[in-house]
Amino acid sequence: MKQLGKLFLTMLKIGLFTFGGGYAMLALLENEFVAKKKWVDGEEFLDMVAIAESTPGPIAINAATYIGYRLAGFWGSLAATVGVCIPSFVIIFVISLFFDAFLALAPVANAFRGIQVCVIYLILSAGLKMFRGIKKTPFNLAVFFGTVGVMVAVSVFAVGFSAVWCVLLCGALGVMIYLIGLLRRRKGEGK
Repeated sequence: MKQLGKLFLTMLKIGLFTFGGGYAMLALLENEFVAKKKWVDGEEFLDMVAIAESTPGPIAINAATYIGYRLAGFWGSLAATVGVCIPSFVIIFVISLFFDAFLALAPVANAFRGIQVCVIYLILSAGLKMFRGIKKTPFNLAVFFGTVGVMVAVSVFAVGFSAVWCVLLCGALGVMIYLIGLLRRRKGEGK
């Protein structure tokens, strides 16, 4: 029961104090899960991010569910998921009640501009930490720099392109490279 409470409060804190969506949360998630609480190591954190990113739903909720399940089974996943969702739900509900009046306030508009800068920094920081943690194989480097190049080009030229296509293409390339390596090993064993 103590573990469930700890999971719930940790996820509640993460949900309450992060802005900008799942990618912006990655730096805080890594700090909490890997550095502070040591619930997972760096390699498992990267695997968790890959799983959370490739499954349907927000990355923060998927990550919370994964960590909760890993530490305390079904009830842990439930506690972690509810904990990370409550702050967003409450904040959006309150904002929806006063949305038009809320956006008209100059301090709120300025706060959102400041939050945008912070979100960019958090996403960049999480990306760089993840880049440092991957093996620097030619394939990994090509996928990383190719994806960054595509996303920058899409942003600069204002092309409507979903990041989901990058994820699917990179996943297909990874499977293809794995199968080619497997075929080469089998041919090498047959000689």
